[in-house]
Amino acid sequence: MISEDDVGGVHVKYLYHCHRQLWLYLRGIRPEHLSATVQFGEAVHDTSYTRNSPVDLGAAQIDFVDGQRWVHEVKSATRPSEADAAQGRHYCHRLRRLGVDVQGAILHYPKTRRTQRHPYTDDAARQAETDIATVLAVAQAPASPDRLPRSRCRGCSYTDYCWTE
Repeated sequence: MISEDDVGGVHVKYLYHCHRQLWLYLRGIRPEHLSATVQFGEAVHDTSYTRNSPVDLGAAQIDFVDGQRWVHEVKSATRPSEADAAQGRHYCHRLRRLGVDVQGAILHYPKTRRTQRHPYTDDAARQAETDIATVLAVAQAPASPDRLPRSRCRGCSYTDYCWTE
């Protein structure tokens, strides 16, 4: 179904949001195009840092890497999340495996004009490996994981899928 090399940033982000969301995404259920939240995120991405070129790693697309070897990711949220940090960590991990000695990830939150810097350490590398293994375990699950409490589903493009009886 999915291999270690196929695990991308979206998989890791969904892993931290909701295992059910990840499981559905892995099976080709993709309602993101219907979500106003996703459309807003794409608009923020398309209008922020437009002078930089994205880096395409196949399963992962990085917003840009600067001359100091920091991975940069633009986020539409106002508050940083563990999913954001995990996604940046994953991109650093992918680049390190390709021989690029990245320093870490810088997450940009244009709505609040804030940034967060996450150095890529040995602990971060171990966590990135654990995240990949967990994505693969969720992918192999024969049945959909349980849904989260509805209060945790706000803004999720899968809400209608999970909560329509």
